[in-house]
Amino acid sequence: MDGSLRKRLHNSMDDLDSDYPRSRGAAAIGARLRRLSERIDQDVGLLYAASGIRFQQRWYGPFNQIRLLGPISGGEIAQRLRVTHVAVSQACSGLITAGLVERALDPTDSRRRLLTLTPAGRELGETMDHFWRALEALSEELNREAGDLHLPLDRLEAALDRESIEERFRRLAARKPARP
Repeated sequence: MDGSLRKRLHNSMDDLDSDYPRSRGAAAIGARLRRLSERIDQDVGLLYAASGIRFQQRWYGPFNQIRLLGPISGGEIAQRLRVTHVAVSQACSGLITAGLVERALDPTDSRRRLLTLTPAGRELGETMDHFWRALEALSEELNREAGDLHLPLDRLEAALDRESIEERFRRLAARKPARP
């Protein structure tokens, strides 16, 4: 899909009647965050494809942690990124299939598997530095344009750290509705 068609599609979504999650405001925050994440992944995926690079944006976090810290376990990556081990495992499976990452036994604990870059992964990391720096600059520009969006996201994460969705739900569900 070319940029002008994508822009027309997104502009047509400005009408709240055609954009249910947007019309729900804060009640649909999860849907809006998922939609933005998918949109970013899709758009960056188009940039990878246009550059002839076989890489998925969802691989970047684990790939970058392996590149910076490897050898490293999937559990350690999940902790550092604050995502589920399942999400890291799925991304790493894709990286392994793509020949960019390999698993090896931990020399100090044969029960643990560590992830390392393959020679192809190291080469990709080196050639992609400029591309990824440009994406970081683009992200910073979007953040500024959106009014320092990272700050309310920090506050949202902190609020969820203080009280989870489950805890909030139980607390709110326990309230008796007021009678009219």
